[in-house]
Amino acid sequence: MKKQLFFIAIASLFTSMASAADLYVRDLGAGGSYSTISAAITAAADGDRIIIRPKAGSLPFIENLTIDKSLSFVSEINFSKYILQGTITVTPAAGRVVSIHNLQISGTNTISVSADTTGGRTTLNLLNSITSAVNAGVANTTLNMSGCTGTVITMTHGRVTGNKVTFITINTPTIDTDPSTDDIEIIANAISGTGSAIFLSQKNYNFRILNNFIGTGFMIISTVKNDSTNEIINNVISSTNTSNAANNSIQVSSPAGFTGLVSILNNVFYYIGPTFGSYYPVTASGVSCYVYYNLSNYSVTMPTITNSGNNIVATVSLNSTNYTVNGLTPNTGSPEDDFADIDLSRNDRGNFGGSNSWTNYWPTTVGNKPQVNYLNTPRRIYTGTTEMNATGSGYSK
Repeated sequence: MKKQLFFIAIASLFTSMASAADLYVRDLGAGGSYSTISAAITAAADGDRIIIRPKAGSLPFIENLTIDKSLSFVSEINFSKYILQGTITVTPAAGRVVSIHNLQISGTNTISVSADTTGGRTTLNLLNSITSAVNAGVANTTLNMSGCTGTVITMTHGRVTGNKVTFITINTPTIDTDPSTDDIEIIANAISGTGSAIFLSQKNYNFRILNNFIGTGFMIISTVKNDSTNEIINNVISSTNTSNAANNSIQVSSPAGFTGLVSILNNVFYYIGPTFGSYYPVTASGVSCYVYYNLSNYSVTMPTITNSGNNIVATVSLNSTNYTVNGLTPNTGSPEDDFADIDLSRNDRGNFGGSNSWTNYWPTTVGNKPQVNYLNTPRRIYTGTTEMNATGSGYSK
């Protein structure tokens, strides 16, 4: 019986592989291809790949796209992006996965998921693309975005790694009815917006905010999942705001009934006044915060934090062009093995420290090479371990 089930599974796999097709889009329908992306979407079936040849002279495809199937979109020419002058709207459906690679949006046209998903989840993957605003801020929706340049990201769940954007907003006013098993992860992004560069208000997931470089803003956490364990680690936050409400680098709060733990470690808080009152790197209300081994150029006084230590004031300077902090003493972050650098030395404070170092997502000589954009492996292996789970992903250009 087991052999019979095995052969049925293999047969189903080959049937699924055989049914997927490649559909080509080229200017004027050259070589029997489709002349518009919309026509290819209409002809495609779930699981198909749409291969788009960039137009000569960097001319755009001028059309608004509605994607109502599970499809992948890639460029026919390696290392070249196809240009779209128009919006992209993903129609949600349980189990729908839309993956978009090597896209360049012309102008301020948005990419969005149009509504909440019922009976399951919708996933939107954006890789190695130039976008404007991306709006996946609807229920039961996952946004995975990596290697992109854009403006505002709005989402309810997902993984955002190695992007250059202005703001990231994670806002879920309701409880997901079909929750993901993964955490929210915001890792190694260059965020340039002034004000609330990262805003998180959601009740569904643990979150990990790691190794980001916030050039002129601050971070607000206004709602956390009840009984959650969360991390804000190895970020650089440069706050230049001058109102009473903005005299913090991280503001953490949560309403009654939604409490959790937020570990805030190994960050660099860079404050440029003037202050109207006092500057506190971290404030907290309704949430337990564990604040250790951070550095500030201004002050480490935090009256609302009761669990803190090893935070220091030191003179440092920031370079917002190459996203570095000058003047940091190495190996002065948390000594715990969980936070060790990629060379297994003690953690370095700031965005280049820890296993999610900025170097992983922004290698200096990557060029047009394929790039790993996520890797999660255990930091400790115990005697008697028989299984080790690791997760990784990457993309080509």
